[in-house]
Parts: sequence; C-alpha cells; structure tokens
Amino acid sequence: MGQLTPVIAGFIPLLDSAVLVAAKEIGFAEEEGIALKLVRETSWANIRDRVAVGHFDVAHMLAPMPIAATLNLTSLAVPMLAPMVLGLGGNAITVSTALWQNMLDEGADRNGDPASTGTAIANVVAARLKTGGSPLRFGVVHPFSGHAYELRHWLAAAEIDPDKDVEITVLPPQLMADALAARQLDGYCVGEPWNTAAVAAGTGRIVTYKQAIWPDSPEKVLGVTRKWAQASPDVLAALMRGMSKAADWCADLKNVDRLTGILSGPDYLACDPDLCSPALSGNMRFGATTSKTLPDFLSFSGGPAAAPSPAQGKWFYEQMVRWHQATFSAAAEAEVVRIFSPATYQAALNIDRLPSEKSIRLFDMVSL
Repeated sequence: MGQLTPVIAGFIPLLDSAVLVAAKEIGFAEEEGIALKLVRETSWANIRDRVAVGHFDVAHMLAPMPIAATLNLTSLAVPMLAPMVLGLGGNAITVSTALWQNMLDEGADRNGDPASTGTAIANVVAARLKTGGSPLRFGVVHPFSGHAYELRHWLAAAEIDPDKDVEITVLPPQLMADALAARQLDGYCVGEPWNTAAVAAGTGRIVTYKQAIWPDSPEKVLGVTRKWAQASPDVLAALMRGMSKAADWCADLKNVDRLTGILSGPDYLACDPDLCSPALSGNMRFGATTSKTLPDFLSFSGGPAAAPSPAQGKWFYEQMVRWHQATFSAAAEAEVVRIFSPATYQAALNIDRLPSEKSIRLFDMVSL
C-alpha cells in the first residue's frame, strides 16, 4: 500500500461513535488508504467549532447540526454536508428514581411506551404547577439535536409545553448521569451509555427511547464542511468506503464483545464495559427490575442503509421551525435537501439505486 492520506476526525464519547472508532481500530480506513486520527472532544459545540475552523476534517456529528450551521442558525456557521449516517436510534429519556416513582403512581408503563409515560409525566407536571412547585428540569446535549426534538415531541404529545411547563438546559452527554445524581436535573435525553450509567448507579430510570418515538431515525452523521468535501472528494469517498465496512462490522453481533472492549477503553468512552454492552447487544435495562430486548435500540449498517435521506433532513428542519429556531423558507428547505443528499455517498460506494424514501412516522398520542 502506498502512502496513507491523513484525516482528522472529532468525536464525542458515545456508543454511536463506534463506526469511526472501528474504521480506525479494525483497519477499515487504512485499507482505503486513510490514516484516520480520532480526537475526543467534550461538547458538541466544540465539535461544531473545530470543524468550522478546520481543526477537524470530519466529525461524528449530531444530525441536525450541519443544517443549523449551513442556515446560519448557530455560531461559527459554515456550509456543511451530512454525506453519511453513522447510526440509527441509540437515545433514551431517563428520569430520577424519585420522579419515576411519581410517574408510576400515575400509571406509567414500565416498558417504555411513550404514550403511557407521557400521560404520567403530564399528570406530575400539572400537579406541580397547580401547587406552585418548581418546574421539572430536563437536560439535552444541544439545542440543535435529535435529543432536543425527541424530548420536545414526547412532551408536546402529552400536552406539556416544553418552553413553559418545564425547563430544558444543555449539558455534555457524559455529565448527564452525574447531574441527575446531584439533583441538578430531574431527567434528560441522551445517547448511550449515559442512560445506562444512571440506571446502573441506581439514580435513574429509562422511561422511553428514540426507537419508540421515531423508529429507525438517524442520530449521528458524518459532518464535513462543503469546502473540505469539494477540496478532497477522493479522500472523503475513500473514508466513507472504509466507514461503510466498519458499520457492517459493528452491526455483527459476533463483534459485540470486541467492540465493547475497544469503546470502553481510555482513548474512547473511558467507562465500565458493562455500561456499553446493553445497547450494543440490544438487551436494555430500564431499571432495577425491568429489562427489555430491543435488537434495534441502536443499529449500525453500511451500504445503502447508511445513505442520508432528504426526508430525514426535512424533519429536522421542520422541528427547527416548529420550535422557533428558524423561519421557514423554500430556499432554506432546498439547502436542507442538499445537505442530506445521498449522492456523494452513493457515488463513493458505487450504489446504483437506493431504497425508496419512506415517509417519516413518529409516535403521536392522537393516533394511538
């Protein structure tokens, strides 16, 4: 093999960084001529900023973030692309054990049904507001994130106003469980393993999860500036070919133990391996006495399944408009379609055709 081309990628310590990690550690990037260097970051704002200023060539990125950056909705905004989906699902909503007991008293389903748990927390919120109690405080990882929109959708479906009836604050993913234990939060929406961390500590209880709210929805994408993508098209294509192979490797259950060992190591998540295995194996523990087999709780796939979809991008943009982060325009929507176009990925992997776009189907109490 000739000289490798260096690519620097930023990531946040989450299980859905697995595709980038496996591409490096198992050698898939090197097979494609890429010397992949991974740099762990502490917050999504840092990821966005370091991509924008060129410290990172590419990054493990929240799926809505390239949209927010391109539409100039966030600081250090630059035009970006999301040429590859890194994983589906993987998030959950966790509450304190005290709040969970209040929800149980209101009939909350123990197995994560979003309608039942939504009704229960709506009753708790109403009672607190009626008696003059302080509003519940929830954490999300970034205002422009699937976590923020999933939490808001779940609350709004239960007729809770996320902007008036509760407080929503931003924290890095790896601090969520500690903030819950310190009673600085009543609940949060985050990716794994930071829900399992609270369950294992006995301080939190998973009440619902991304797959129940928006089935098979993208969580993280490969984020890249258009400038870098246009300057290095062959490098980007080679990287995505390696990452596609890495995604298929991550999806194979035979590799769960090895993947768990790598991800839990000091260079990546730096956590107890037991926190990683539930989501990677699909055997989720919601609380002290409740477990549930969810093979698609967090899923990886290369090939056609990793291609981004304009429909996915449009849904994120619709949420930005819904929650007053953006004003709708046809020109902005056209940009969103470009950001989530599958064309770059499709060309890199020489995929003749992709599956037809499916309509977005979300949990909705009205339809239950």
